[in-house]
Amino acid sequence: MHPKDNLKTIGPQAARLVITLQERRHLAFTLPEVMEITGLKAASASSFIRALVNRGVAARLRPGLFQLVPFELGREKEYLGNPYVVARELMAGRDYYVSHASAMDIHRMTTQPQLVVYVASPMARRKRAIFGTEFRFIRCPRPRFFGFSEQWVDKQNKVLVSDLERTVLDGLKAPEYCGGVSEVAKGFWMRRSDMDVRKLVDYTLRLDINAVIGRLGYLMERLEIGAENDRTTLQERLGKAYVLLDPTLPAEGKFLAKWRLRLNVAAEELRAVLQT
Repeated sequence: MHPKDNLKTIGPQAARLVITLQERRHLAFTLPEVMEITGLKAASASSFIRALVNRGVAARLRPGLFQLVPFELGREKEYLGNPYVVARELMAGRDYYVSHASAMDIHRMTTQPQLVVYVASPMARRKRAIFGTEFRFIRCPRPRFFGFSEQWVDKQNKVLVSDLERTVLDGLKAPEYCGGVSEVAKGFWMRRSDMDVRKLVDYTLRLDINAVIGRLGYLMERLEIGAENDRTTLQERLGKAYVLLDPTLPAEGKFLAKWRLRLNVAAEELRAVLQT
């Protein structure tokens, strides 16, 4: 069936809404937007949206936020669409960027399936599950909220995503949101030729987190990324406290004074990960 024929089956008012939202490239929409497009009052617009959801023309993402269901999918009441676009819409204009394992996925730094969408924001938000996908919001203090840009995630939509360098550093700060340090190291290695090492070091100094400095310095040395003076710059900013190379793993292994790390991930294991 041709898309125009599909529109005829949902009525003129619903068709006008769908066409207008598509022209605006707004697959996700809110009650005020429906009121503006259709001219309906709040109560009537709410009933109108409820009818669209019941007919599978739209899906409810959260209270007050809905999404059009593409006609080719049939009448789905639980349609999520692109999860990164949904994450953007959930933030409703507030500051955010797609982060951690989700950013690794967008940057082609991982081969692991993604079951959780991670979003960094200066504001604390509760995690949310929508149609089987979990959205987890990681609080990032305003002074450390940097290092992201717009990226295309489908043919029509861009979202804010941590850049390559910030993605590595977020992974080293909180490996539990990326599958562990080994997965971060793998992603680092996969995109090593595209990394701006100067930016990577500058970001690290700006974050000024001892664990990140030590883990990055160690990985740069092991993976032979960057020059000796880059690693020296990092060493000069190291604190005295030791941290685990991977906080998701048991506290064991030898201590490495150079990077103030306890090596609870064997070098052989890191090498094996890089060869997969």
